[in-house]
Amino acid sequence: MSVASVERAALVRTLRMVGPDAPTLCPGWTTRRLVAHLVARERRPDALLGIGVPRFAERRHRIEAHIANGHTWPELVDRLASGPAAYAPLRWLDRVANIHELFVHHEDVRRAAGGWTPRALDDRTVGALRRLTRFFAPVLMPGVPARVALHQSDGAVLARFGAGPEVSVTGPPGELLLFAFGRNAIHVEFAGDPEVIDAVRRTKRRF
Repeated sequence: MSVASVERAALVRTLRMVGPDAPTLCPGWTTRRLVAHLVARERRPDALLGIGVPRFAERRHRIEAHIANGHTWPELVDRLASGPAAYAPLRWLDRVANIHELFVHHEDVRRAAGGWTPRALDDRTVGALRRLTRFFAPVLMPGVPARVALHQSDGAVLARFGAGPEVSVTGPPGELLLFAFGRNAIHVEFAGDPEVIDAVRRTKRRF
């Protein structure tokens, strides 16, 4: 199984355990809305446009609401479990375009309930998250008001981007990816001026 397939299966297990009304780290989203977002992304290319193009955002929201309200919880989770539709571009990009989405949203569910700890991840998953962090961090935080360095726990630099006073963020690749996507329920260590660190953490993400 690919890394994306393993993470999809893990997310589906968690969703079936917590149910449709559990909280998530996405403001205003229950698990039902989160799954509707994932299903729309994978099965409605017109909704996928609304993630990166603001002019299509309202259409995307309507599609997600329709999916959320038009299916039972088991139906929604089964659709997510089956992966992208055969005609959807993400069907053929599953290994490169879905790992981050499934991982981040899985943690959105896990960490919203409290009492969470980071998962033990296999080497393939860690390697994939490392590559994704290198790519996404500079893309997601173009307006960051500092020179940000993302360090693995062993000291290796995964990414360095931005300009200004330096801020270091240290942690495992999965935690650094969650930081890049704007999540605050993470296990990382920050080093630098406290006010600059706070500004970095509050930087608006692109997606």
